[in-house]
Amino acid sequence: MSFDSLGLSAELLRAIHDQGYTEPTPIQEKTIPVILEGADVLAGAQTGTGKTAAFTLPMLQHLNARNRGGGKRPVRALVLTPTRELAAQVAESVKTYGRHLRLTSAVVFGGVSINPQIDTLRRGVDILIATPGRLLDHANRRTLDLSKIEILVLDEADRMLDMGFIHDIRRVLALLPDNSQRQSLLFSATFSAEIKKLADRLLNQPILVEVARRNTTADRIEQVVHPVDKLRKRELLSHLIRSRNWRQVLVFTRTKHGANRLAQQLGRDGINASAIHGNKSQQARTRALAAFKSGDVQVLVATDLASRGLDIDQLPHVVNFELPNVPEDYIHRIGRTGRAGHEGEAVSLVCIDEHKLLRDIERLLKQELPRDVLSAFAPDPRIQAEPIKNGRGGAARGGAGRSQPGRSRSQTGGGRPSRNKRNPEGRQNSRAGAARSRRRSRTRSA
Repeated sequence: MSFDSLGLSAELLRAIHDQGYTEPTPIQEKTIPVILEGADVLAGAQTGTGKTAAFTLPMLQHLNARNRGGGKRPVRALVLTPTRELAAQVAESVKTYGRHLRLTSAVVFGGVSINPQIDTLRRGVDILIATPGRLLDHANRRTLDLSKIEILVLDEADRMLDMGFIHDIRRVLALLPDNSQRQSLLFSATFSAEIKKLADRLLNQPILVEVARRNTTADRIEQVVHPVDKLRKRELLSHLIRSRNWRQVLVFTRTKHGANRLAQQLGRDGINASAIHGNKSQQARTRALAAFKSGDVQVLVATDLASRGLDIDQLPHVVNFELPNVPEDYIHRIGRTGRAGHEGEAVSLVCIDEHKLLRDIERLLKQELPRDVLSAFAPDPRIQAEPIKNGRGGAARGGAGRSQPGRSRSQTGGGRPSRNKRNPEGRQNSRAGAARSRRRSRTRSA
């Protein structure tokens, strides 16, 4: 099947052909005609199979067919994403495919000044791509009117729930027309019971589209586990990069501090590396990603912030320097490679502390990942496992924004501080303050 048979307009087909594409991916082939018919959609597909174009192309066609011409343009389509990087990627796709249409778009997220965004919104845009927190910032400032929304897209919806954005999503939905008056599309690489609950509220008699078994990885990704002691992981990583002549490698760590430290250590090994995570400014993140894409930086060390939204053409290698605490994040991490039909390699460096995390991942994938013990880096059998104290969700399974005291949503792209009620220190401070107040009250009464 070709794009020409999907019912897309000549302007969109021209933009598609400009990019060198001739055949749609399975998710595009199944989803685009359904969206063009006006149905709500709950769609899932493996990461890297073209989900963004699957909703961008029909969305552009709908809006262009109902283009209102002159005057200030109301926001008619809203795309919500969990991170700044994914928002920027979607915005780029909208501009690429909409280049021959008379539609305007804008992207808003935290970590940058809000004033230029306000100026853009005042001029009017047809399509708005946003992270939830910054979108609500604009709504609170009354710089944004969402009452004319015709199409709503939630991209990587499971990640938004995992990051604790469910309350923000509900607040956004309250600002929109009723779901019977708009078309709603929910896209994600993984499904869960929470996604089903959100879909029941968000979607109106949706059509379910799945092109692969749920919670699977792309077939073109070669996966391997290298058992190694924790203190020798950096040495093994440097060895792999040098001995196998890896020129572009995306490496994942659990923590921001760990990402910084590993990038510095690789630099001392003579490997050009940069770190990208939520504590970096948006300008620094954009600069590091651009240098990695251009080849000026050989290794990009990232936290799970980057496991969604990084779209790097033909990225050959992904390394899990540390396994994620949440098994689903493994799928999204390695989904940065093996995209758009290309081959990819996903390597996991696993120490004894991470054996349970590895079992959880394999249980989710319903497969055992191949082990390859490199003789020079074979684990020391005398070393005992220790609890994993740091990382996403701490030692327990949990999502960002739900079990990370002190983490703000501005660090994950939302632009709004999280209100974490689980901070033990905060409870202790509260109890101590109450005790002091009672003592002062008793003193005054005496």
